[in-house]
Amino acid sequence: MMQNMDEIQKLGKDNLDNAMKSFGTVSKGVQAIAVEVADYSKKSFEEGTAAAEKLFGAKTLDKAVEIQSAYFKNAYEGFVAQATKMGELYADLAKETYKPYEGMMGKFPGAK
Repeated sequence: MMQNMDEIQKLGKDNLDNAMKSFGTVSKGVQAIAVEVADYSKKSFEEGTAAAEKLFGAKTLDKAVEIQSAYFKNAYEGFVAQATKMGELYADLAKETYKPYEGMMGKFPGAK
């Protein structure tokens, strides 16, 4: 009986340690994602502002269409690249968050 109690206490301590590791990982991951989102937003705003200035300075309709087309092409490519990067960040966050819990099933009393 006493041995089972010790195992349960150790399991509780291990769970707490894993939860703290996981929390630290989530905190760092969310912070990295927030920084990435802020950087992308700032870059997008700056590029949009630059495109608008060029558009207002266009002398012909053809030049305006050219500027607008180039902006949309760059904005789309940037969005796709950013979406891919964000997907990777979220996938890495999920993997790193799960790591402390790998192999826990083998630690439960009676589990095989």
